[in-house]
Amino acid sequence: MEIFKVFHIEAAHRLPNLPAEHKCSRLHGHSFRVEIHVAGEVRQPAGWIMDFADLKRVFAPVFAALDHRYLNEIPGLENPTSENLARWIWQRLRPTLPGLCKVVIAETCTAGCVYRGD
Repeated sequence: MEIFKVFHIEAAHRLPNLPAEHKCSRLHGHSFRVEIHVAGEVRQPAGWIMDFADLKRVFAPVFAALDHRYLNEIPGLENPTSENLARWIWQRLRPTLPGLCKVVIAETCTAGCVYRGD
């Protein structure tokens, strides 16, 4: 069984490794949609894998580090592609979120990535 919780992060970034004429090399922002997926057995007597409130609590420091920030200034996100953002989030959640199985990033309504760990 797998559950997920969705978070929305507003942030600015630029992709410094692209040619200067590429639109993503310029400073711009996104309303990132972040899904955190947790897999596990449904525990009784609660009848759930985990409390969504606990998932929100575990994600809170990550949210605070990213929301309304310039991602390029965050250590480890100097080249903040969606792929690198998903990996960065995974690395911060994995130690404290047993069952973490997937991080999904959508940077627009039609484009994003899925990270399932290394």
